[in-house]
Amino acid sequence: MVTTSAPKAPSRSRELLKILFSSRTAALPADVCLLAVRLVLAWIFIYHGSRRLFGWFDGAGIHASATYFANTAHLHPGELFAVLSGIVEFGGGIALAIGLCSRLAGAAIFGDMMIAIVTVTWANGINATGPKSGYELNLALGFLALVPAVFGAGRFSIDAALERRLVDAETATATRDP
Repeated sequence: MVTTSAPKAPSRSRELLKILFSSRTAALPADVCLLAVRLVLAWIFIYHGSRRLFGWFDGAGIHASATYFANTAHLHPGELFAVLSGIVEFGGGIALAIGLCSRLAGAAIFGDMMIAIVTVTWANGINATGPKSGYELNLALGFLALVPAVFGAGRFSIDAALERRLVDAETATATRDP
């Protein structure tokens, strides 16, 4: 006579270890984290871009920013680079906030931060608390912007809604075609 036993249930500690060391993220937590990253980056870059472009929040405005870009960052013409940076920061922040073209916006913000490091803060070292700003904040924000650039905006975005519509349209077309 062969006896079979029921499979042994995993212990609580084993389940906890599986959760702790899992390299796969569940869909909902991943989408919530993507939303949080997008909103935090949006807040920071809308703020800084509006200071540069419009002088909001006691910002320098476009003319003073252009002078800074020409004299400190050595980017000429200063006006072009000030406007370009302001558009990337302000427009990219808005795009991230609503989740529209998030991959492009994240990549543009990454590039903006890397240019800031190369042209202004690299010579000051990494420390951002010294008399001159270091590059640690630019580095952190730039690489944080790679999250939506690489992973997309997640399900809570206009990008996801557009993707669903495209998939639905393709499905509808495929079912009609013989």
